[in-house]
Amino acid sequence: MKTLKLLSVILFGSMLLTSCVAEVVIEEDVFIDEPAPGISLNALLSDYEIWYVDIERTTGNGEVPFLQKAFTVSFRNGTFYANNNLVGMGSNGNGFGLDVGFYDAYRTTVDIDHDIDGVYQLAVTQLSSNQIELYDGVTNTSYYLIGHQRSTFDYDQVFYDNIHYFLQEYRVWEKVYTSEFGVLNEFDNENYLKFEYFGAGENFMSSQDQNGLPINDIFYDYTGYYEVNDIINTFDRKTLTLSYDYLGNEFFELTVINDSKIELFHPSSETVYEFVGRGRIQFKSSENGKPTQNETKRYKKADFLKLKSKK
Repeated sequence: MKTLKLLSVILFGSMLLTSCVAEVVIEEDVFIDEPAPGISLNALLSDYEIWYVDIERTTGNGEVPFLQKAFTVSFRNGTFYANNNLVGMGSNGNGFGLDVGFYDAYRTTVDIDHDIDGVYQLAVTQLSSNQIELYDGVTNTSYYLIGHQRSTFDYDQVFYDNIHYFLQEYRVWEKVYTSEFGVLNEFDNENYLKFEYFGAGENFMSSQDQNGLPINDIFYDYTGYYEVNDIINTFDRKTLTLSYDYLGNEFFELTVINDSKIELFHPSSETVYEFVGRGRIQFKSSENGKPTQNETKRYKKADFLKLKSKK
């Protein structure tokens, strides 16, 4: 009799335990069935007119060329735009920049076919309402983008934060003005300045050749390194240091007059110089002898769409 009672207690307890477990599972199912409404990747990418590429946050050992050199990118109805130059930023392409390719977004991936750099498949992760991560699995590299609208995007801030790139957007800067005031100094004889990208070794050159020469005929007398830095509490003026090999440094305050003219104030002599950019370099345009971006797009887009239809 005791054995039967004990068996009954065990069976009854097992039924209670099973019942409790079932109730927990039901509650979990109800919770899972009520997620917050989502947004498609296409809608997310097009919700913001401008995506600022926060290049300083980039992680990984490789690079995606068209993101590495872009200040902003935009996703508009299948067309991929980029602002790769500071010259004309805010006006080129109505603020979007150049039409440099096309894209297709599905689920959590965006395929971008760049006119020059080819096809890249990037995983997209939404980090906040206006921030996304673009991850390239081939190079194990992540780029972080911040969404803005053109009407509120501060193009001027981007321009002045990246003045060193602006100096590189012309093949050479030619001196067109020297103030009558100021103490005579060695820089009075410099008529041309050329700025290369950082990491190119000696990244600036200067010449005392006469004004008005063809760019390819200029002979550069000096080489060295240059550095651009902020001035505390000053938004639209920078410092420029030219470090000449074996000849010491020249220090200036740099002001941008317009998209092709800069002013250099030389504090030690109190002389003002003006230089004009010559030979504008349009980054991300097609190379000489190759089809233009629009010509490339006409015959590449058909192949790209065929590839997508197979997925």
